[in-house]
Amino acid sequence: MNLEFIDNYIDKKLEENDEYIVFTFYELRVKSDLSKEDTFLFLHLVTQKLLNLGYSIYITKEKYTYKGEEKIVTDNQLLVAIKENN
Repeated sequence: MNLEFIDNYIDKKLEENDEYIVFTFYELRVKSDLSKEDTFLFLHLVTQKLLNLGYSIYITKEKYTYKGEEKIVTDNQLLVAIKENN
C-alpha cells in the first residue's frame, strides 16, 4: 500500500458517490488484502484527506444523520464519510 493506492481508492469512491462514502471491512481486508496495520494506516490517511475535502467522518458504531434519517455505522463498516453541506 502506498499513497497512490490511497488516492486511486478515494478517487474511485468519489466517482461512485461523492456525497456518501463507505469503507467496509470486506473491501479493505479481504478484497484489497490489507493487513490489520495497513488498514489502520489507510483509514487514518483517508480520514485526513476526506476531512480536508469537507467530509464528516464516522467510524464503527457511531451514529449519524444522512438525508434526514438517523443511522449507525455497522460492525462491517469501518468508516462512513458524508459531504458537509455548504
